[in-house]
Formats: sequence, C-alpha cells, structure tokens
Amino acid sequence: MELRTLRYFVAVAEELHFGRAASRLHMSQPPLSRAIKQLETEVGATLFDRSSTGVTLTPPGAVLLDEARALLDQAHRVRVRVAAAAGAAAITVGILGDSTDPGATRLADAYRRRHPGVEVRVRETDLTDPTCGLHAGLVDVALTRGPFDETGLTVHALRADPVGALLRADDPLARRDSLKIADLADRRWFLFPEGTDPLWQSYWNGGEPREGPVVRAVQECRQAVLWNGTVGMTLLDHEPSRGLAVVPLIDMPPSRVVAAWNEGDTNPLIRSFVRIATAAYHD
Repeated sequence: MELRTLRYFVAVAEELHFGRAASRLHMSQPPLSRAIKQLETEVGATLFDRSSTGVTLTPPGAVLLDEARALLDQAHRVRVRVAAAAGAAAITVGILGDSTDPGATRLADAYRRRHPGVEVRVRETDLTDPTCGLHAGLVDVALTRGPFDETGLTVHALRADPVGALLRADDPLARRDSLKIADLADRRWFLFPEGTDPLWQSYWNGGEPREGPVVRAVQECRQAVLWNGTVGMTLLDHEPSRGLAVVPLIDMPPSRVVAAWNEGDTNPLIRSFVRIATAAYHD
C-alpha cells in the first residue's frame, strides 16, 4: 500500500467525485480509477459506492480514510524531521503586500506550533507581482490572490472574498447599495504598471482596458482614489480609510485567496504549509 495511492484515496474520499479528485491531483481520471480499484483489491473491501452522481464512502472506506490521513500526516512529519536533521529546515514564503488577513495570522500561529524548528523567511511583494516571486524563483510558496499566469505552478484555493468599488466618500455612486462594472465604465481607474501579469491586471480592472494613474501598493490605490477621484476595486471587507467608501460590485466574481508553489516541488515543508493553510483559512 503506497503513500501515493493513499493520497489518491483521500482525494476521492474528500471530493466524493472522481473527476474533481483527478483535477485536484493534476491527473486524468482513468489512472485514478484504476489506482482505487487496485487499492480495493489490496485491502479486500469495497471502499466506495459508485453512482452516476458521484461516490459515497462505505464503512470500510470510512475506516481507511481515518487511517490514511494519520499515515500521510506521519509521513509528512518524518520528511520534515529528516529535512531538519539535514539542515534544510527553512522555507521562504511570499506574501502579497499589506496583508492583514486574520487567516494569515492563524496560519503563522499554526505553522509555528507544528514546525517550531523551521525558519520561515517572508518576502512581501507589491501588487505588481501576484506570484510573489514564484516565477522568479525567489520563494518556495506564495500566499496570494488570483488570477495570474499559473504556468509551471500548482495553485490551491483557500477562500473566495467578495469585492467592491473603491470610491471617494463624496462620490455620487458611494450612496448606492450596490454597483455593476458598467456603472464605472466612464471613470478613470487606478492601474498596475506595464508588464504586470495580464490576467491579474484584467481582473482588478473589471475585465476592461482602463486609463488612470499607475499604482504599485494597496496604500497607493487608496491615495489615487482620495486625491484624484479615480475608482478601482478592493475587497469588500476592507475597512475604507477616512474619506473613502466601498460599494459591493454584484457582477464581479470574488477574489480568490490561494497558496501557490512550483509544480513538481516535493519539499515536505511546502506540502505541510498548504495543509495548515487550508485549515487556517476555513476556521
């Protein structure tokens, strides 16, 4: 019974759908189905009841899920301890600038408790690089927001946050209960510098080409609105500074908080980071 097969099994057990599990594991569905069939043969029990709408765990499957999680958790601890003994117990985390997210605080506390001997190096970046240095090889894992070019990266969603329009408090639109992107069509928007990831730029400009002042940091976005009366997007739960207002944008998809790392990187500290982050952002 290989650890890889157990990871496959846990993914199917948590997703309760072979297609979603295959997508999560970055593999096609047929080899995943074959691996689970082989596992059922090895343990001598049916682990899933299959139907056209998905799968459900059988009683033996529920038992194996508990045991598999414990075995995989132990395997992670072994890898981390070996890395520490080899003097490799360090991880560099890229964080998007001005992050005051309570999820990040919970993650830091939980990661420190789990890995007290690991040195965590933090590289904070501005809004011009949503991968926080991943593409440049400057960090091991990024705690950031999508969307961005995911070429060569593995991206794991942690949470989705609604967004709103950032306006001056005396802007006529600030009195509205909600807005649509079209309501801001004739306005000047703050922009990221030329060369910024196009997917990232497009999302924060509401999917349209815009004109306006160039900004690089969250505080510069706020100042651009305050001083110039430009508009832009921000997280709905961000408390606006004095003189500013945030109005929900009802036709914009939410902003995803994600963990991202280089595809194929098997560093156990990264895997542990993602697992702890998943729990921290769902508390």
